[in-house]
Amino acid sequence: MNFKLDPAYAEIQEQARACAREIEPVAVEADEMSQVHPGVLEALRQSGLSRLMVPKQFGGVFEKPDPLAICLVREVLMGTSAHADSLFALQGIGSYAITVAGSDEQRERWLPRVAMAEDLAALALTELETGSDLKALKTRITAQGDSLRLDGDKSFISNAGAAALYLVLAREDEGYTLLLVPGDSPGISVSPTPEIIAPHVLGEMRFDNVKLPADARLGEPGRGFDLVLATLGVFRVSVAGAAVGLAQAALDEALRHTNERVQFGRPLARLGAVSQMLADCATEIEMARLLTYKAASEAVHDPAASLHWSSMAKLAASEMAGRVVDRCVQMMGRFGLVRDSKIERLYRQARPMRIYEGASEVLRQSIAKQLHQSTGQ
Repeated sequence: MNFKLDPAYAEIQEQARACAREIEPVAVEADEMSQVHPGVLEALRQSGLSRLMVPKQFGGVFEKPDPLAICLVREVLMGTSAHADSLFALQGIGSYAITVAGSDEQRERWLPRVAMAEDLAALALTELETGSDLKALKTRITAQGDSLRLDGDKSFISNAGAAALYLVLAREDEGYTLLLVPGDSPGISVSPTPEIIAPHVLGEMRFDNVKLPADARLGEPGRGFDLVLATLGVFRVSVAGAAVGLAQAALDEALRHTNERVQFGRPLARLGAVSQMLADCATEIEMARLLTYKAASEAVHDPAASLHWSSMAKLAASEMAGRVVDRCVQMMGRFGLVRDSKIERLYRQARPMRIYEGASEVLRQSIAKQLHQSTGQ
């Protein structure tokens, strides 16, 4: 067993670190924005990291999007800026179904621009009354001759209003279909989502009699969930990577503070209770990192078959990040509570990770279901 990254992955990791250094001076500003920060977007474009999200044929780096490479980049970016991490991740999450099921024309039109971050992408699944239970969604597709009509509302959609393309899951007859909807299509309106604890580019979307050609469908009619699951197979584990990066950044900040701050005649880091918390943080981070890299490596070979690994990694890493950053705030005392300090930002950013792309409770159910299936019970 080799636990070292291959040179190609190590190079990608260094590219991500260079991008993070460019973003660092504006990270506080960007992470408080609900619109795309132009400086962060330009840094992402210049880095070329979005090329990881599309096949080599369309300007990508690998023959197909590589879950481990994506995971490594998110680990780096999330430790600097949640805004940067989100912009990067959504280029893949919002376009992967085109890679899998798009026509040659759709791939040639959209994927090269996604690769260069010239066009931002988005995936529109959730609705106001529909979160984890996606089969209850109400957005509907109606066939009208050789065209389609899309009607409905989507809620808490990342990149809403900023994306050039949306992949929209909607009901069609008795099934669910994924549509490719250009952002400038007549009938689309966007309004602000209520502000969340860690600001994010989010919006409420309305599709009112949006007319689309029949070839806007991705894949077969009624098979939209297959494409959603394919997307999760590649990208769910990257949330675990982001969680590991957040936790590592929190620990680094706590280490800096506890080594510099002297109390009772010695650095805080040398006090028993603090040193124990530091050790627990480091240990939990490495445990989650190993599981995350394992899951990502499995997803490189077979994303669909390894989704249970990705679910375990996402569950473990996001829960770990919450515990670690909470300890780090505790170790930093009142300095950990200062608004817009790095540790305070990380504290707020950690909490949503246990909810989006699979809430912890839902992931536990799916992991348990896989266990039952594997034992024949």
